[in-house]
Amino acid sequence: MAENPLQNVSFPSNGRTAHGYLALPESGSGPGVVVIQEWWGLTSHIADVTNRLAAEGFVALAPDLYGGTTTHDSDEAGRLMQELPVEQAATDLGGAVDYLLAHEAVTGDKVGAVGFCMGGGFVLVLAAQQGDKIGAAVPFYGVLGEDYPSFENLSAPLLGHFGEDDEMAPPEAVEDLAERIEKESGVRPDFRLYPSDHAFFNDENLLGTYDPEQALKAWSATRDFLRANLG
Repeated sequence: MAENPLQNVSFPSNGRTAHGYLALPESGSGPGVVVIQEWWGLTSHIADVTNRLAAEGFVALAPDLYGGTTTHDSDEAGRLMQELPVEQAATDLGGAVDYLLAHEAVTGDKVGAVGFCMGGGFVLVLAAQQGDKIGAAVPFYGVLGEDYPSFENLSAPLLGHFGEDDEMAPPEAVEDLAERIEKESGVRPDFRLYPSDHAFFNDENLLGTYDPEQALKAWSATRDFLRANLG
């Protein structure tokens, strides 16, 4: 185990070294999934989601986009998100995709991507950037600090989870995003609305909006979707 248990693996990314948290399934092999952090950083919640995916049979990797920094303060989290260049983060995530595809434990020639809040936005950026390397993409209440780049190269099936009461990703914005993705890529996203607020899946509950019932529904749908599309 690495000194910091939330950084237990390193991988090359665009001439630099990126770090992350890797969890392997008990069977020793399975489809790869990239797990993309919220604006809080690579927290114990994201490590727990990574472990839960491994328990479901996936080889799961959560890249550390902030280089070890985490926060529980929403103002600082917002600043960290704004200061993270989307292109750099997408490059780090591309390195994570290549790392998984080359990993001896990973089966198949595509990986999945699951992300939350800022990470949900990056799931869509990654799927557009990596094209057919991504076999399934699942954004949870995705937001980006800037507009999305082109979705022209996106080919992965999309399942998205959003809260009806989420002011950061309101339902009308979610519908607009779905229409734009379909127009540019030809992929019609399955974006689902839940009677919940932003971050309803986060059981560390930093925003006080955790909804266990809706979180379980979204998790079950995510697991089934990844299995159906990644094998």
